[in-house]
Amino acid sequence: MALKDILPGRLGFGTAPLGNMFRAIPDDEARATVEAAWDQGIRYYDTAPFYGAGLAEQRLGEVLSARPRDEYVLSTKVGRVILDEPEEGARDLGEKGGLFEHGNPNKMLHEWTAEATERSIEGSLRRLRTDRLDIVWVHDIAQDFHGDAWLSKFEEARTGAFRVLTRLRDEGVIRAWGLGVNKTEPIELTLALDEPRPDGFLLAGRYTLLDHAHALQRLLPTAQEQGVDMVVGGPYSSGILAGGTHFEYQQAPPEIIERVGKLKALAEKHNTSIKAAALQFSLAHPATAAVIPGATRPSRIAEDTAALNETVPAAFWTDLRTAGLVSPTAPLPHHA
Repeated sequence: MALKDILPGRLGFGTAPLGNMFRAIPDDEARATVEAAWDQGIRYYDTAPFYGAGLAEQRLGEVLSARPRDEYVLSTKVGRVILDEPEEGARDLGEKGGLFEHGNPNKMLHEWTAEATERSIEGSLRRLRTDRLDIVWVHDIAQDFHGDAWLSKFEEARTGAFRVLTRLRDEGVIRAWGLGVNKTEPIELTLALDEPRPDGFLLAGRYTLLDHAHALQRLLPTAQEQGVDMVVGGPYSSGILAGGTHFEYQQAPPEIIERVGKLKALAEKHNTSIKAAALQFSLAHPATAAVIPGATRPSRIAEDTAALNETVPAAFWTDLRTAGLVSPTAPLPHHA
């Protein structure tokens, strides 16, 4: 089933920050943020065991378990099994080293086998306090976590997680599955396979105002040919497009700060907000089914909703193209 037929709107809520990404968020603040998303009418929630070693799922489940299950769409991910025992020593997370250092202390198994996939789903259902998942993403089988070994992880997932999720979808246990990654190559590889057939993918950070040219070259044309939709994660590029200082989960380098400065100046010239430009750019591609910014404060949810509905002048997009701040082949909202 196409993601556009499953998702209840174009704006969802990404819960990575609720796993205490970058900082320790008080429980009541996390709860208020999820409640604010619900009150703003958001009905698609994306999470993962990886986010704070189960913490984001627990926090999301606490709020959503009090809501009617048929009224929202839920996606989580497989690839990390959360154990009851504590992690000893520092976590090995590739280039994402200290991302969730404030999360739960539980040990995580990084596995994409069939058996681990089943265990991962069981754990997620328990933490989310629900009896079913709508969409399951195969998480992080990419270079940013595994370096040159990513192809062996991909193969582990192809013979394990892919087959389990295909069976669960065919049995009607889940509605859709795909990949949830920060790189385009694993999705390109999956789309080149004869089997299996994913329903869509969650691409984080690779279709934003700051980084989209690579995805436009091969990935998105192939996805459109195959009728596979995309959920855009990280539309603010880890926060730098929303007033933050992070890009790619780390402190932004000077060249990115300079580029953001140019984008902001252009937005100010047209009396528009950079958040509106960022969200609406990611949504303008015909393959995009939804965008899922994360948040850790209730006020941010209202900002996201406002950004989605803000009228961005056509002249802004024209100037963006003229200034060379966007790829010549990127679909823009006023051309859509």
